[in-house]
Amino acid sequence: MDYNSFSEITPDIVRLAKLSEEADIIDSELFTRYDVKRGLRDLNGKGVLAGLTNISDVRAKEVVDGVEVPVHGQLFYRGYNIRDLVNGFTNENRFGFEEITYLLLFDRLPDTKELENFRKLLSGYRSLPTSFVRDIIMKAPSSDMMNTLARSVLTLYSYDERADDVSLPNVLRQCLQLISMFPLLSIYGYQAYCHYHDGKSLFIHQPDPELSTAENILRILRPDSAYTPLEAKLLDVALVLHMEHGGGNNSSFTTHVVTSSLTDTYSVIAAAIGSLKGPRHGGANIKVVQMFEEMKQEVTDWTDEEEVGNYLKRLLHKEAFDHAGLIYGVGHAIYSKSDPRAVIFKTFVEKLSVEKGLEKEFALYSLVERLAPEIIAGERQMYKGVSINVDFYSGFVYHMLGLPMELYTPIFAIARICGWSAHRMEELANNGKIIRPAYKPICPYRDYVDIAEREN
Repeated sequence: MDYNSFSEITPDIVRLAKLSEEADIIDSELFTRYDVKRGLRDLNGKGVLAGLTNISDVRAKEVVDGVEVPVHGQLFYRGYNIRDLVNGFTNENRFGFEEITYLLLFDRLPDTKELENFRKLLSGYRSLPTSFVRDIIMKAPSSDMMNTLARSVLTLYSYDERADDVSLPNVLRQCLQLISMFPLLSIYGYQAYCHYHDGKSLFIHQPDPELSTAENILRILRPDSAYTPLEAKLLDVALVLHMEHGGGNNSSFTTHVVTSSLTDTYSVIAAAIGSLKGPRHGGANIKVVQMFEEMKQEVTDWTDEEEVGNYLKRLLHKEAFDHAGLIYGVGHAIYSKSDPRAVIFKTFVEKLSVEKGLEKEFALYSLVERLAPEIIAGERQMYKGVSINVDFYSGFVYHMLGLPMELYTPIFAIARICGWSAHRMEELANNGKIIRPAYKPICPYRDYVDIAEREN
């Protein structure tokens, strides 16, 4: 049969998919019977212990009189509280991305000379192979920048003469190059798509070796390469807050799993990108912005608590936005009382909202931040508390910075590649076994039947 469209879903495919679904559905009671932790989490949301890490720690509970109780969340990079790290470089008016990358990779904060040398090293790697933009990024640009990013990463394998060398010095070299290249791969991919599909002018700005990662992102993205100091500093803070979040998040766990097979760095990072792309992981901040855009249309008085609260209830009742029954940006698998990243973010977000003249929008976000946990607690049976997460304000920040939604998740990847690199190095350094969890088979054994004797 000759199908006209590569993407066509034919009636035959629909029928076979139904057969597949019927065959694959597993009775949920069996997970309880065999004590299988769905999503590697127990009924209380606690993750199954699958490994050890020195890289970061997420804390949301403490033991009081022998009982675990929720507390305000804390995030630690290599044992340092993220709040102290952010306060440290912002109070001294420094950009933090390069400094905290050094910490994640080498388990120590750099001194002035070490930081300067490291910045120069990253800057030296902040370029793409000859003709890579023309031959790879400009051809068949994807509407999804995460797919473009993954394809570009996999293609870089062909340019690396030591692509399969998994010795630590070589892997570190590859990781540092990818950390430096990610902004170029993401933004050039976006520019190419806008040019070929939307007919927009094509801008390919070269990075400035004297600028920080955050400054260069704004420089190469914007047609005029202009930005304010506050814009660059807030983007820098956003990158630092998204760099790492414990070894158990989906993409970092993916990094450990794929690394354990001793495959190449490019394959590992492409797999992590595929994980982060999912709306359950890295794509949530897009949903937050889209939800608020509808909210601003549906709610006539953004300061009216009752009207805003009624809209939030409609979200939970699947009567508004995407009818998923969710208030996006509220709730987290670990944090209950507060997400430290969101707490830190909010102080900077307010300053940028003033600079952009968006104080009313910020006030609406703050009102939802206060009302949503109360409304969710009243509407849903909760096993733990709920608070806003980092996605709640990050989408608003990117909106104020004028970043296109297509780059929201790639910006996350530009930050998280640092954490992935640290986890890859950690997995290789410990020379562990290939990660291979167990799945219990529940399919009954059956006797083979000759084709002539089979019934439909």
